[in-house]
Amino acid sequence: MIDYPFEAVPAPGEAMQVATGIHWLRMPLPFKPDHINLWLLQDDDEDGPGWTIVDTGYAVDQTRTLWEQLLAGPMANGRVKRIIVTHFHPDHVGCARWLSEKTGAMVWMTTGEYLSAHAAHADVGGFDRANTGRLFMRHGLGKVLSAPPAPTSDPRAAAPTGERRDPPVPACYRRLMDGEQLSIGAHRWRVITAFGHAPEHATLACEDAAVLIAGDQILPTITPNISVWGNQPESNPLGQYLGSLSRFEPLAENTLVLPSHGRVFLGLHERLAALRTHHEDKLEALLAELGEPRCAADILPVLFKRPLGEFERILAMGEAIAHLHWLMYAGSASRQTGEDGLITFQALRPR
Repeated sequence: MIDYPFEAVPAPGEAMQVATGIHWLRMPLPFKPDHINLWLLQDDDEDGPGWTIVDTGYAVDQTRTLWEQLLAGPMANGRVKRIIVTHFHPDHVGCARWLSEKTGAMVWMTTGEYLSAHAAHADVGGFDRANTGRLFMRHGLGKVLSAPPAPTSDPRAAAPTGERRDPPVPACYRRLMDGEQLSIGAHRWRVITAFGHAPEHATLACEDAAVLIAGDQILPTITPNISVWGNQPESNPLGQYLGSLSRFEPLAENTLVLPSHGRVFLGLHERLAALRTHHEDKLEALLAELGEPRCAADILPVLFKRPLGEFERILAMGEAIAHLHWLMYAGSASRQTGEDGLITFQALRPR
């Protein structure tokens, strides 16, 4: 069982200390989940008090207003020295450029995430939604939609026009590397990269304080989105994600996990085991449904027991394809493309 050592969560615009020099921030989101956790690390040095920000929130006026409150309040005694972004998704990277310009601090990211942020914003490199839409249609998306999705059904459409025009990250950055040791205030943090949810997701482990900033890689009650997207139609992201979980096993049993969504928790190893079991159970149930050829749209009810709205079904398609690809690459299922272009999968009988 995992344990939640803090009963309360920080109110928007407040900072709550969870360990020496490590503070928990929480910002609202205009879509599910309705919040994101951000982290503020005390980063004092010989030049005086300072702060390192980890993740920046979604790029809307409400988030910027909360950052203004923090900069004028709990953070007023020191300068922002760096802005670390765990990965390119808009709730994490959204305010990175704005914060960098406001504070003068450099944005630190892995190269995979930095370039993905620019590509996703510019709709290049296969990141455009039309490219993924075409892939999903080949996997049967048309079966579960009553009509093509309206543009406003994408939560990113809520961003102001200026935010859609300006990239969320600046034209230069400081590269994070797997295994790199960062001195931040009184602590040393080791970069552990993880895969499957994002191209080169950075997490930060402080082993002397037994703290892990886990991003979206390890969440306490939900699993991160693990999807096949249009720019990598042959990928096996679920295999990458499950493989990445082993990178956290050497961390101490008493590690305090700081996730991007949900509450701070203890019980890292129990949660790693539960995440593996969750996907193993889904894969077993999915394989049982593949006695006859099935496309990704056909097996959505196997993976998702709750009713899904039309936009949720679009997102769920990527996860369904990811699970089917895991079975295919494991040699448990075959993939076929029909004359109509529809892609289906079928269980392989043991020889």
